[in-house]
Amino acid sequence: MTPLFTGSAINAINTSLIATALVPIAAAVHVSVGRTAVLVSSLYLASAIAQPMGGKLAEEFGPRRVFLAGMVIVLAGGTVGGVGEDLTALVVARVLIGVGSSAVYPSAMLLIRRRAEAAGLDVPPGGVLGGLMIAGAATSALGLPVGGVLVDAWGWRTTFFINLPFALLALVMSLVWIPPDLRGEGSRTLREVAARLDVVGIVGFGGAMAALLVFLMGMPQPDWLALGVAVVVGAGLVWWELRTSRPFIDMRLLGTNLALTRTYLRFALAGLCVYTVLYGLTQWLQAGRSMSSKEAGLLLLPMSALSALIARPISQRNLVRTPLIVAAVSCLAASAGVLALTATTPIAWIVVITLVFGITLGTTISANQTALYTQVGAGQIGTASGLFRTFGFLGSIASSALISVVFHTHVNDHRLHVIALVMVVASVLGLVLVVMDHKVMAQARVSRDDPVGRAPMTARQRRGHARWFGTGR
Repeated sequence: MTPLFTGSAINAINTSLIATALVPIAAAVHVSVGRTAVLVSSLYLASAIAQPMGGKLAEEFGPRRVFLAGMVIVLAGGTVGGVGEDLTALVVARVLIGVGSSAVYPSAMLLIRRRAEAAGLDVPPGGVLGGLMIAGAATSALGLPVGGVLVDAWGWRTTFFINLPFALLALVMSLVWIPPDLRGEGSRTLREVAARLDVVGIVGFGGAMAALLVFLMGMPQPDWLALGVAVVVGAGLVWWELRTSRPFIDMRLLGTNLALTRTYLRFALAGLCVYTVLYGLTQWLQAGRSMSSKEAGLLLLPMSALSALIARPISQRNLVRTPLIVAAVSCLAASAGVLALTATTPIAWIVVITLVFGITLGTTISANQTALYTQVGAGQIGTASGLFRTFGFLGSIASSALISVVFHTHVNDHRLHVIALVMVVASVLGLVLVVMDHKVMAQARVSRDDPVGRAPMTARQRRGHARWFGTGR
């Protein structure tokens, strides 16, 4: 599991790592600071598209192969960015890092699912899933303070070079510790490969996502043409996926498995609120409280630590209902708390609010991931888990659009409160999605004695759990 945890952390940390380097990058490559925002959106775009694509590739060609390929791509991206001399090279580097690191999470979920089934398990290996989610999501807040320290000490290029040792370490550990994939079904023609992967679906999904993200990231000057393209291509994607035999995104599954769809929506709404705190609150702290990027990032560090502490025990116990209720209520309470913030608010109160958001992050990532694991079969877990992360990125992109619109001309208390009102509305929607979900309200946990409605674990299955995951009881 160590290489999977290491690889998962690369994508999470890179989502915010670049934030403190934008100003020195602008000066170094002779562009405005506003233009460097493309370095943030390019990784979001690449990750949102590549997450489910990585899952599909893992299902077809083997998760270990896809994981290794992803780490090689990250190495290439870190090198290109570290030596890059213009904005174009840095954008290419961020895309490579986003694509490569996005192969990790869906590959890891598929590896875990196959290992669990080989051990005869019907219940999610909660401790393993908790560690994966901590590495892949709870560490996202670490990017701000880590980036600030790196930029202050050694310059902006280190935000790219820092990927090299970790990607290389994950690559070596994967070669040594992850068992080889099973052999494929023999030689396939290019046409057969394209049909199995649903290349048309992948291209359609990528086009619709790219157009949607161009529209959102262009706020507050909306690009209506991009929105129109997103709607048309998205409609074409739905039409195609409903008719192809091996769809990239199984629209019928999303339509019939409403529990899975609700899991995606809950994660997106929580992502909207949490990422708004990460980026919007830090901007307000710097503008209204005259904090440096590093100081603002360090202020959010306890939030990341608390979310990691909460996520693991919840995942270990395979809890679902109570953590989701806590996530929704804490998100609503913390969003309401942002309404009370002013330029004279004591730092201690700001820390308390961010800690409550830490509770939200820790509970939502663990419970929603456990729910996802039980809501899809082994043959779809790669693509489904990749799409799960895509919805998280949609939440973060929506937060960026919200911040861009509200903080477009000024950053002050009133505009922060406008953002907080939007967060309150999103939190209420998230709470409704939980309490109105009869399956969630009936499922306190995924227990060993009743693993998703299947037969109790046998003695062999319990021994398998102990052998593979070291947690058999």
